[in-house]
This record gives sequence, structure tokens and C-alpha cells, in this order.
Amino acid sequence: MAALFRGSRNLLQRCNKHVDQVLVSSRSMASKTPVGFIGLGNMGSPMAKNLLKHGYPVIATDVFPESCKELQDEGAQILDSPAEVADKADRIITMLPSSPNVIEVYTGPNGILRKVKKGTLLIDSSTIDPSVSKEMALAAEKMGAVFMDAPVSGGVGAASLAKLTFMVGGVEEEYTAAQELLTCMGANVVYCGQVGTGQAAKICNNMLLAIGMIGTAETMNLGIRLGLDPKLLAQILNMSSGRCWSSDSYNPVPGVMEGVPSGNNYQGGFGTTLMAKDLGLAQHTATNTKTPVPLGSLAHQIYRVMCARGYANKDFSSVFQFLREQEEEPEKKGD
Repeated sequence: MAALFRGSRNLLQRCNKHVDQVLVSSRSMASKTPVGFIGLGNMGSPMAKNLLKHGYPVIATDVFPESCKELQDEGAQILDSPAEVADKADRIITMLPSSPNVIEVYTGPNGILRKVKKGTLLIDSSTIDPSVSKEMALAAEKMGAVFMDAPVSGGVGAASLAKLTFMVGGVEEEYTAAQELLTCMGANVVYCGQVGTGQAAKICNNMLLAIGMIGTAETMNLGIRLGLDPKLLAQILNMSSGRCWSSDSYNPVPGVMEGVPSGNNYQGGFGTTLMAKDLGLAQHTATNTKTPVPLGSLAHQIYRVMCARGYANKDFSSVFQFLREQEEEPEKKGD
């Protein structure tokens, strides 16, 4: 009898263990329901690929069909419109260039909110005006959906390596659900507060980034004109108090670093047009809040001029090349 009892007990333990495994597996499978992704540009494409790598089925669309092919080859389902994506997925991430694009994708004739299901989680990783994020949140709420802003920092390289930083704004109770997806694409996910605060953090970061890049470009250019080897100067800066991200991770001088846009004729990376757009957002919010941003304003002016001078599609670190061009112009006039 004792042996029989022990055998029954062991069988029961094995059965319980199997049930636990099935429950864990079912919870895991439930979390791997399809994720919609809209906007497959330089940032969106690698972000969506990282979701695929983590086992999430991806349903995607982009206004440019050619942008979808690579993701489709990796297993994503491609649809024709944001509305169709919303009809198939109850978690959707958008990564778009500007506020008008976000408004169109969410509220346009073929927008997400035309077909969105109640309870859908909408995460916007575009960098836009915080007021637009708040508008989209209200529009989504009317349809029974939840909207969160989650802009990113880190650039294309970090997007490819899933090392982005996400700054999240929205209902705190929904943060954990958003975090589950965002950690597949980033190394840092930070809750900032209510809707719009993620955008506020991103705008502040990019204003400092632009100011720092211009300062680094000016410094490197001056050092070169004074006869210093650019690699040596960068090394000295990066072991001194002038060190910053633009000098040690994204140096704007060709030949100083490998794997950055300055080493590839300023192709790829974060475009000058987008930096000018983000600085415009900073300028707008600074005006609305009566905040003095003299260096931010000057940086905005410089990047707007660059856009008009043929640098629009180059990486924002091309400000170094732009400054070199400025010093050549007086010499040409003198000739």
C-alpha cells in the first residue's frame, strides 16, 4: 500500500508539473499575439525586425510599398493601410516622420481609428508636438483604445541592435503592457508621466544633441585649422571635460571613427531635415512656455539653413562639412 501511495503521489506531482508548464506556455503564447507596425523607414524597419526576432508576428504597412519588402521577406504580413492593420492587431506601434503624418495615420480616411478595436494599445514612437500626442490620446479614448507616446533616442545603430531608449508618456496602468514590447527594441524604457511627457523629454534631448553636435563640429574644425590631427584631438577631447556623445560615439569628422555617417559621406543616420523639425518643435514649445532657449534657437536656424543648402538628406553630423563650406566661401569671394 505504501509503495502504491508513493507511486500515485509521484504521478500526481508529474501531472501538476505538466499542468504548470502548459499554463506558463499558454501565457507565453498569449503574449505573442500579432503586433501591428506602421512606418518602416530607417528607424521603423529595424524596430519591427527586432519584434520578429523575439517571436512576435508582425502585421505592417508603409506609405512606400518598397519599404515593406525586406520585412516581408523576414516573415511579416504586409497590408495596404493603417486601418487594415488596426483590424488585425490589438497592439500597434507607429514610427512616423512628423505630426501631420501621425494625424493622417491615426485619424485619416484609412487611419487606425477607422477600424481600431476596443482595448487596443496604440504606441507612437514618432517625435512630434506633445499637443498632437494629447489630441491622438483623446481621439483614441473615444474609440475605446489607449494611446501612449514613446519616442526614442539612439539612432539607426541603436535601433538595429535593440539598444534604443524609449521615453513613455501615458496612463501608468498601461505602462507594463507597453514595456513588454518596447524592451524587445530597446535597452532603456523610462516612464515619464502622462501623455505628452515622453515627447517633452525627447524634444529636450534632441535640442541638447543638436547644440552638442554643432559645438563638437566647431571644435574639431578649429583644432584642424590649428594643425592638430583630428584623431588625436578627438582622443584628447574624449579623455577631457569637453567629452560628449557627439565627440566619442558619433564624431562628425570623416575618418575619425568607423561605423558612423561621417565615415560614409554622411549617408544614413539621423537626417538634417528631421533634426530641423525636432528643433522647430523645441522652439514652438519654448515659445508657448516662455522659456528662453538662445542656443536652441541658433541651432534651429543653422539646421534650417543647412536644409536649404543641400544638406537636407544628409545626417545631422554633416554640420561639420557645412562649417567647412562656410569658411571656403569668403576665400572664393576674395579670389
